[in-house]
Amino acid sequence: MNYSSNSDTITRDFFDSLLLESRYIDSDLPSTKLELYGRIFDTPVMTAALSHLGNTAENGMVIYAQAASKVNAVHWVGMGEDKELEDICATGAATIKIIKPHADNKEIFRKIEHAKKAGCFAVGMDIDHAFNGSGGYDNVLGLPMKSKTTEELHDFVQAAGDTPFIVKGVLSIKDAEKCLKAGCKGIQLSHHHGIMSYAVPPLMMLPEILQVTRGEIPVFIDCGIESGMDVYKCLALGATAVSVGRHLMPLLKKGSKATAERIKEMTGELAATMARTGIRDLKSFDPTVIHQRKF
Repeated sequence: MNYSSNSDTITRDFFDSLLLESRYIDSDLPSTKLELYGRIFDTPVMTAALSHLGNTAENGMVIYAQAASKVNAVHWVGMGEDKELEDICATGAATIKIIKPHADNKEIFRKIEHAKKAGCFAVGMDIDHAFNGSGGYDNVLGLPMKSKTTEELHDFVQAAGDTPFIVKGVLSIKDAEKCLKAGCKGIQLSHHHGIMSYAVPPLMMLPEILQVTRGEIPVFIDCGIESGMDVYKCLALGATAVSVGRHLMPLLKKGSKATAERIKEMTGELAATMARTGIRDLKSFDPTVIHQRKF
């Protein structure tokens, strides 16, 4: 194992430490259909909540959404102007808008309302951008941030109304419990591409957090997912679906077709592993297929 303070490296090492047993007898061709918030998608491979992809590709954010739409996948989006979000939703992608923890709650309420009007599938907050690396509150592109209380999260959930409100950046039982208390309709386990050194891998925390959520809300996994095998490991341990971001970014220069094709390939890799381990659909995963390599 490569011992490092880099949370992305630690996360990759954890993924690679998980081994699978095969189960061929009585297996069949699997389905990768995902049911989420009353809608059916063709894959549990979702995009991640990226932002500002203009340097990656011209109209990168829209291309990213088009790719998700082409393969009937859930699309997540981070920061951006109102018009950009409207253009993203116009692609037909089922979009989840993630809002930063702005110091000014009025701006958060405004963004929630705009996301709903734009037609977003769900809305949520990225809680791990509250603090900077020097012990103060963060400032993102000139916009001041601030940590939020459980009560404030509850107010955001209420403002979202019938639109599911999701918290991104959960990495502990404590925060999962507070999200449930606030009435959140989903959480995404993430360390935000190693925003904190020595962060526990999101997938490592999943089993403990599932004991808290008890199936009441979807639990998604973010960070370091690069293949259908990675997706399989997340689903086998109980995740509802996963988000893939940086792995897809280089493909955006080639357009939405190439990006969509990689999502489709990852879904095929997932299906192949499901077939070889006796998993018929996303509700049939069995964590006992996973074994952890000892070092």
